[in-house]
Amino acid sequence: MSPSTGRADDMAAEAATLRFSLIDEPELGDEGYRLRINGQNVSIHAQTEQGHVWALQTLRQLASCTAVPAGSAPRTLPGVAVTDVPRLPWRGVLVDVARWYQPLSFLLGMVDRLAMHKFNVLHLHLTDDQGWRFEVSRYPRLAEIGGFRAESSSGHLDEGRFDGTRHGGYYTQKELRILVSYAAARGVQVMPELDLPGHMQAAVSAYPGLGNRPDVQLKVRAAWGISPHILNTRDTTLDFMRHVLDELVDVFPFDYIHLGGDEIPLDEWRSSTEARQRVNDEGLNGAAALASWWITTMGRHLQEHGRKFAAWDDQLEVGLPREALIFAWQSAARVGYALARGHEVVAVPEQFVYLDRAETDSPREPTAIDGPLPLSQVYDYEPVPAGAEGRVLGSQGMLWAEYLPRPSLVDWRAFPRLTAIAERCWSGGGRKREYMAALPHHLLRLTSMGVRYNTLAATSGERKSV
Repeated sequence: MSPSTGRADDMAAEAATLRFSLIDEPELGDEGYRLRINGQNVSIHAQTEQGHVWALQTLRQLASCTAVPAGSAPRTLPGVAVTDVPRLPWRGVLVDVARWYQPLSFLLGMVDRLAMHKFNVLHLHLTDDQGWRFEVSRYPRLAEIGGFRAESSSGHLDEGRFDGTRHGGYYTQKELRILVSYAAARGVQVMPELDLPGHMQAAVSAYPGLGNRPDVQLKVRAAWGISPHILNTRDTTLDFMRHVLDELVDVFPFDYIHLGGDEIPLDEWRSSTEARQRVNDEGLNGAAALASWWITTMGRHLQEHGRKFAAWDDQLEVGLPREALIFAWQSAARVGYALARGHEVVAVPEQFVYLDRAETDSPREPTAIDGPLPLSQVYDYEPVPAGAEGRVLGSQGMLWAEYLPRPSLVDWRAFPRLTAIAERCWSGGGRKREYMAALPHHLLRLTSMGVRYNTLAATSGERKSV
């Protein structure tokens, strides 16, 4: 989008004009803006095009303040003078398409939802034990075999039930380039995640030589939970994953690539002669250190591409290079622990931002992994500990998908709680009463977008209390 003057689509008043200006105001930063509405004239000032994008989202919201029936008088905008700068530079949402494949149209719609709330990162969880969703030209079986499972868990993991229905799919590189371009035009960057060296059963099912028992043909995991089957430590497997990352960075231009590193069972490495030899050769302190060795090795490869790498907080005790961006998920205390070890952090403790948890304890809630996690608890979470300004980059809403097989369920779990995360990341706290007062009207906006948000909290009394 280039600075220009033209008619505002959302303004029906005659002779309304919308004027963009690039200005030198360092206090606005990379994403801030000034928005002025005076009669029929709208002016937007920002240092960057990104600031213009967010100003337009604010303008859209102002334009929807009053519903206008068809054939009625033109809509007019309120006179306002807004200076708006985000509190945190990283405002993200994780979407898990590894557990349940969703069509490209779903991801494009999710980008629109993120942009409306001024989220600037879509964290795309592309691979896991239950599915591989990224087309790799050099290794086509990753998607063609690893992208499909014979059946899926039905109900909770501990129930041991399966639906008997084959499920799968994957995104071609062409499709993902479309997603990246669509998102960028709306101010959203896409960070891909290839979760390794654990959560890799789908990859090992496609290429058994990646595993610690290459003589065993695994299937793509049908059950939820954590597979005991992880990548081996051979040089050929390291090279394999380097080649995968080479294709990944060619599709996704974002600065960061997420490498996973969480929930890695060690039994296969502990019983592997090759893994024990690797521990000795690298001078590592036991099998547990092989996980951080894997992440560090792949991270160095990404650095050769001029990229940065991110990882979950699981490897902090063993140690990761300080340049690794840590996603602290296990608890709020892990944010402080990662900071103490010299890392920048994205704060995503499961107790506050894991939105796969039910919002209410209503028996009418769809099946969820846990809960409840009410809207008020999400809003009350403060992601930045005292004194950590500038080192906690931001936070994310986390939509893990074991129990979200359909887009409508993703919406149900995401909203309205994502609005609370958006509010805290952009504006900070201290405005809970105003936020709650504005929420009912915002829900009307979501309805107009076709968002099927959770309606149970409205009847539970949660939103009536602040």
